Amino acid sequence: MDKRQDAKPEKRETTVEFLASLAAVLVAALFIITFMVQAFAIPSSSMENTLLIGDHVFVNRIGFSPRCSWVGPILPYRGIHDGDIFVFLSPSEPGLYVVKRVMGVPGDRIHLRDGVVYRNGQKLNEPYVIHSETGPDSYNAYRDNFPAVAPQDSINVTPEWQLTMKQYIVGDDVVVPPHSYFAMGDNRDVSLDSRYWGFVPQQNVIGRPMFIYWSFETPPYQYLETGVGQRAEILGHTILHFFDETRWHRTLKLVR
Repeated sequence: MDKRQDAKPEKRETTVEFLASLAAVLVAALFIITFMVQAFAIPSSSMENTLLIGDHVFVNRIGFSPRCSWVGPILPYRGIHDGDIFVFLSPSEPGLYVVKRVMGVPGDRIHLRDGVVYRNGQKLNEPYVIHSETGPDSYNAYRDNFPAVAPQDSINVTPEWQLTMKQYIVGDDVVVPPHSYFAMGDNRDVSLDSRYWGFVPQQNVIGRPMFIYWSFETPPYQYLETGVGQRAEILGHTILHFFDETRWHRTLKLVR
């Protein structure tokens, strides 16, 4: 007897089963994108050289989220620590996503002296920091000696921060209040950060950048070009120069 006659015919997946499987994949992907991971493009030079304009990163949305009892044992939650890089909604520009480094958590005392950060009285060793402005005209008393020097309207300090800053100053330091963080960019001379608009509320925190999945040479302030024609021109340029302007050496680089 031919053994092939005894073999059972292979069952093919029906259209309904295929669509159900596809829907399950799409739902899982949507859940991950919505609640766990978010793509984010670096818009400015304030975090150079840690993060460059045009770096595209995946942001872990759950690592800094408030602990939830029903998923606590499963998902790796942890508190925000000094030195963490995080993405948050700007306290000064509604709807703008910003990436900075955490310099102070609740209770920390922060001040700068000649551009050097002191936390709780200790001078910080920050090998990732760069100072991109040099020369005799680069000195900025308020920026480099915060909060000892009073803010001025001409240096981008928000009116709200000018009014409220004094209530957080104790001695030479500004003290980070509960449920808030003090944030600064690694490119200290050009970063508009907590020195200029105050603390980051905990509810504004989005998450922690994990790694760079794509990096493309991008001019400064391109994120401000929101017109249809401008966006079409940017898309065309990206397609045309995808291979020669992609920073391949930064692909899959961890953010630290």
